Amino acid sequence: MTTPPSTHLIAEDLLLLLLDDRKGTVSGSYTRSALGGAVLVELALAEAVTVEEKTRAWRSAKVRAEEAPESLDPVLERALETIAEKERSPQDLVDRLGKGLDDELGERLAQKGILERSEGRILGLFPVTRWPAIDSGHKEEVRRALTAALVEGAEPEPRTAALIALLHAIGRAHKSVPHEGLSGGEVRKRAKRIAEGDWAAKAVKDAIEASTAAIVAAVAASAAVSGSS
Repeated sequence: MTTPPSTHLIAEDLLLLLLDDRKGTVSGSYTRSALGGAVLVELALAEAVTVEEKTRAWRSAKVRAEEAPESLDPVLERALETIAEKERSPQDLVDRLGKGLDDELGERLAQKGILERSEGRILGLFPVTRWPAIDSGHKEEVRRALTAALVEGAEPEPRTAALIALLHAIGRAHKSVPHEGLSGGEVRKRAKRIAEGDWAAKAVKDAIEASTAAIVAAVAASAAVSGSS
């Protein structure tokens, strides 16, 4: 059973949650992999991709493109074309699909009147694009759905559960909701439980788990590089 389409991509919702509303920037070096993973997760929810079962311990599982739904967002359609070129590992795809996606999604959200594009320079030398918020209505709607699941114990629908799985993969679930009365650790445990729950068909869940595992690996690799520099 496929998830009904939304007017916003999961990757757009994820970017909004990661952005500082005032500064228009994201702290952390995981944005590319996280957004690429979000695209892969949404394709999995649409049953447009599957992940083969590993047959050998040394061989990475590969993502395979399936028949595309009749109506597919251009970002997802382009990603599916990349996946269809040849079978690749989730680790390869989250980085490949996430390249340049922050600015592309920022531009889309600006066209929707949610963000504003702001050009500037770091130290007066290096150009940087920022995306400060001008309308936080949709972000607060997403946050309410997350809070209901992570703090109030409501059963999340698949898109919200997928978003929680992505936030959990980058260690941001507890930072994305107000959690008065609960510790950050308790929210993280709830996020983990939801991420591992049975809220999608097995094939879909396998693809989502492979995507989030790839994000975790990318975040760990980035942290290791940062720590050694």
